[in-house]
Amino acid sequence: MTDPGSAAPGSTAPGVSGDGGPGSFSREAWARNAAAYETIRSMPFNAELAAGTLRQDRFRHYIVQDAHYLIGFGRALSLAAAKAPEPDGIVQFSRAAQEAIVVERALHGGFFRDYAIGPDTFAATPLTPACDHYVCYLLATAYAEPFEVVCAALLPCFWIYKAVGDDIVARAEFGNPYQAWIDTYAGADFADAVAAMIAATNRAARDASPAVRERMHRAFAQATRLEWMFWDSAYRDAAWPL
Repeated sequence: MTDPGSAAPGSTAPGVSGDGGPGSFSREAWARNAAAYETIRSMPFNAELAAGTLRQDRFRHYIVQDAHYLIGFGRALSLAAAKAPEPDGIVQFSRAAQEAIVVERALHGGFFRDYAIGPDTFAATPLTPACDHYVCYLLATAYAEPFEVVCAALLPCFWIYKAVGDDIVARAEFGNPYQAWIDTYAGADFADAVAAMIAATNRAARDASPAVRERMHRAFAQATRLEWMFWDSAYRDAAWPL
């Protein structure tokens, strides 16, 4: 799992290109966090999602919080667009922000209809500690850190979801009630978005100083930990203690 040259989950997530080759930031970051990814891949939420046995209340908790999260994620992507040094980067991150809100909200909308979650119910559901922490971390990073570090903080949400989606689709049970979610994150369109994000992060890291590059690694690791916390929180139906 820690071999930077391995295909899965090594330095590049399954089916995703754009890693930039040996010595690239993305290869180093994935190798450093391979053990964390394995923990995410095998955690109960994702194992039961693949088997189709995940309790509906747990997935409902997750999908509501994910919809809240994507609003904050879209804002962070918009801030990244504003900081992008080149016009192509402005376009890329602006489009990614749009897709986070529009495309993935369509996925949530289907589950919201299935679970009778209306706008008022969604608005009245507060962000959990894990969701709030993750959103606040991304927004604080997007405001306060340079573009290179912002890219590194945003990358795990793209890349880990793609890796998990590919892993789950390979072992998902027939007739899985969560097939729409699986198809979205294992699909070709999402793979293209992930490859573009990996490439953008590698370009940003190319001329970064050693100090900034290390800040990028810390941001990538922190966002990876928050990915685990988000899924774990949904599985445990975690809420604020007060």
